Amino acid sequence: MKPDFRIERENVSFWVKVKPRSARERLAVDSTGDFRLELHAPPAEGQANEACVQFFARTLRLPQACVVILSGQKSRRKLIRITGRSAEETIGQLKALAGQRSARRPS
Repeated sequence: MKPDFRIERENVSFWVKVKPRSARERLAVDSTGDFRLELHAPPAEGQANEACVQFFARTLRLPQACVVILSGQKSRRKLIRITGRSAEETIGQLKALAGQRSARRPS
C-alpha cells in the first residue's frame, strides 16, 4: 500500500499521522501504507502543528506559506496541502523522503 495523494492543479493534498514527542524527526510509511511523521514537538498549544508545517517546508525547501494543515489541527491525523511547485515534483520528493528513512522491509 502507498499513501494517497489528491492533486488539484499544482496543489498536492495527503493525510499524515503525526507522532509528537519522538526521539527523532522523520517521515515514514507505516504498515497500513499511510505517511507517519515523527516530531520532537509536544502536542500542546499547537506546537506539533507548527513543527509539522516547518518540517515539510524545510525538507521540501519551500516557504512555510506553501504548507497548510487543511484538517486535523486538534487530531494526530492531519490533511496537509503543499503548493509552490509541480504536483509531480512534490509527490516525488515526498516518496523519496519517506522511502529513504522508512522501516526496512523486504520488497
